[in-house]
Amino acid sequence: MSMNLISRDELRAKLERGHEFKLLMVLSANGYRAKHIPGSLHFATWPDALAALDPAEEIVVYCARVYCAASIRFYSLLERSGYTRVRRYAGGLADWEAAGYPIESDPGKQPAITGQCATAS
Repeated sequence: MSMNLISRDELRAKLERGHEFKLLMVLSANGYRAKHIPGSLHFATWPDALAALDPAEEIVVYCARVYCAASIRFYSLLERSGYTRVRRYAGGLADWEAAGYPIESDPGKQPAITGQCATAS
């Protein structure tokens, strides 16, 4: 399977320009609260994510680092579900932080949509 990847710099440029797309962190709710790329969404379950996302939207998925399987699995699930504009930010949080780019954290509160996408298969 060939994945449509997005680079760190391309993702940052899209965020800075306010491009219309959904940025989806697919780690646990605790991971999301600890740190995430500003503007990221998080969903309680895979079905919740599929119900909330439009198959015509551009969606970028990411997780912790290049070898994190959660974003690979979710990317594949979206494609199998008919989403045609899916991209993966393979470097994830580790790559983003290594560049010194901003990170948000909300340790004292729940994300707007809580839960974990990373455990579905």
